[in-house]
Amino acid sequence: MKASISCWSFPGGLGGLTDFAGAARQAKSAGFDAIEVAFSPAGALTPETKDADLVKLASAIRSEGVEIAGLATGMLWEAPLTHPDAKIREKGKQIVRRMIAAAPVLGVDAILVVPGAVDVFFMPDAPVVDYRDAWSRSSETIASLVGEAEQAGVKIGIENVWNRFLMSPLELVQFIDQFKSSSVGAYFDVGNVVLFGYPEQWIRALGKRIVRVHVKDFKRAAGTAAGFVDLLAGDVNWPEVTKALREVGYDGYVTAEMIPPYTHYPEVLIENTARALRAIIG
Repeated sequence: MKASISCWSFPGGLGGLTDFAGAARQAKSAGFDAIEVAFSPAGALTPETKDADLVKLASAIRSEGVEIAGLATGMLWEAPLTHPDAKIREKGKQIVRRMIAAAPVLGVDAILVVPGAVDVFFMPDAPVVDYRDAWSRSSETIASLVGEAEQAGVKIGIENVWNRFLMSPLELVQFIDQFKSSSVGAYFDVGNVVLFGYPEQWIRALGKRIVRVHVKDFKRAAGTAAGFVDLLAGDVNWPEVTKALREVGYDGYVTAEMIPPYTHYPEVLIENTARALRAIIG
């Protein structure tokens, strides 16, 4: 397995990182093998970024001695594939479509897709969507993009997030398997399931469907987003998680998604995370 870190873990990352080369340099210095990049509404990497600029950005990152682990985005929270408004769903679909097209240009073969939401805890004004509608709308949109993903050689990685949707590993397996395509899999987030489950059980259930892995830690007693903590500081059974990943044959990128960066001395977060992740994956 290869140690990676999300661009969101760097100052300015959530707002649209502009200096990807600088972040890559810092990641390399800390001992990471790769950095995960993300589409944002602004910054150096957006859905409107031209292919020629994508090539330059990827080259700048790799010139620092690190790989690109995958392509993510947080934009699907604002344009969820499950939204009651068809125009908003279409906006989300076009974001995913652009990700599929951009991934090969960046030299990556997996994208992170938030499949939608029944509700969003950090967006109180977002509509509450009937679970059945969330399933059908998300399924319809993803199914319409499978052919493009197959042609591009890109895997659509469905991420498990705090969206009150796809709440169990067996349900996520069923959701993925309905597409009957190896181009749809799981972008599995270890920390996101700790409040209501055991990540090692999810890993064993998802098996070969896992295309990428996100890691962060979580303290169950907190019960809210305040429970997300640094790696090794929470309740994740890391030896069992690593064991499960090896059992299912996962040997890809393990990306630390540490949000937000430290308020002071944010470079220490990168260094601490690299040290912890090396211990976790061996």
